[in-house]
Amino acid sequence: MPTLIVLIGPTGVGKTELSLRIAENFQTSIISADSRQLYAELKIGTAAPTPEQLARVPHYLVGTLHLTDYYSAAQYEAEALEILEKLFIQHEVVVLTGGSMMYVDAICKGIDDIPTVDAETRQLMLQKYEEEGLEQLCAELRLLDPEYYRIVDLKNPKRVIHALEICYMTGRTYTSFRTQQKKERPFRIIKIGLTRDREELYDRINRRVDMMMEEGLLEEVRSVLPYRHLNSLNTVGYKEIFKYLDGEWELPFAIEKIKQNSRIYSRKQMTWFKRDEEIRWFHPEQETEILEYLRQSLS
Repeated sequence: MPTLIVLIGPTGVGKTELSLRIAENFQTSIISADSRQLYAELKIGTAAPTPEQLARVPHYLVGTLHLTDYYSAAQYEAEALEILEKLFIQHEVVVLTGGSMMYVDAICKGIDDIPTVDAETRQLMLQKYEEEGLEQLCAELRLLDPEYYRIVDLKNPKRVIHALEICYMTGRTYTSFRTQQKKERPFRIIKIGLTRDREELYDRINRRVDMMMEEGLLEEVRSVLPYRHLNSLNTVGYKEIFKYLDGEWELPFAIEKIKQNSRIYSRKQMTWFKRDEEIRWFHPEQETEILEYLRQSLS
């Protein structure tokens, strides 16, 4: 039976190198489950695979979008499943790796069939957001869909706006579309989670941020400055440097904030992943054990 190996874990844990070695071992390809590595302009700040790494193993859904492209988890689900269908003709096994929790869930469980928002509604809601602000939109969501209002992250404009778009466009609550039923997949899924001691992980995150700065993160952020209003740039590593470029923060302080926010994000990821009992956890250096576990699971 075709099998998808899902390699997940928090930011900075060491997924990239291990995913390459697993893919090489099974002579297969990698699909990225990273919502920011999709953007061609965001290479350094997203720790996208390097040209050397891309040459080692074929990768899909890396650098395929531009910042101005609209993209959703539903589009990701459709596109990744289409790629998998083609890859499974050539390979028994394919690797999916990344830390975007919603994208991993989109492939493993499926996401609800929520209607695609038309351009007119999207434009209307963006205009409302710019003119009235997030607080006003939250108040509106409270009236139109009190159930979703209770659980949504009210500080996340993308989530609030999307729920209102659906309410406006369909005349129904966003909640009514959220059935959260797991979809059957025509392939087996084996989930491998990577974890490290907190101190070890935080040290890796801090060093990775320093390395990004050496590789030219500041110049990369400067090059996307005209697009800073886009949701794709409401991302750790970019929003902190914007504050430096605005003159609000000194550069050393902005770098420390990137490290701090990356550590906070890693904790959020672990909280999300820990709810999934299907994940088998390993330290990234347990490569022999991981490959043995995979071989046993595949036999």
